Amino acid sequence: MRIEQHPILTFPAGKMVKFTFDGKELYGKEGEPIVAALHANGIKVIGHSHNKHRPRGLYCAIGNCSSCLATVNGEPNVRTCITPLCEGMVVTMQNGKGVIK
Repeated sequence: MRIEQHPILTFPAGKMVKFTFDGKELYGKEGEPIVAALHANGIKVIGHSHNKHRPRGLYCAIGNCSSCLATVNGEPNVRTCITPLCEGMVVTMQNGKGVIK
């Protein structure tokens, strides 16, 4: 499920790094967008909309919409389509507007 070739989405193929999504240990390529690493691990839903609680995931892939928002390392409302993956990141599903802790 890894995005290897795409006419618009390009990112460096770094070394494999470990990160977590909702407590599950996963692996992705360092530097690729977080949402691409999630997609490669078979995860397509990373949150739910505020009003109607509809599933959200990769949509525009350029940071313009709010479909890929997740909480990353405790910070809510991170656009995972433009945020590079780093070793040890803790990503959690965000439902609605996100809560700052």
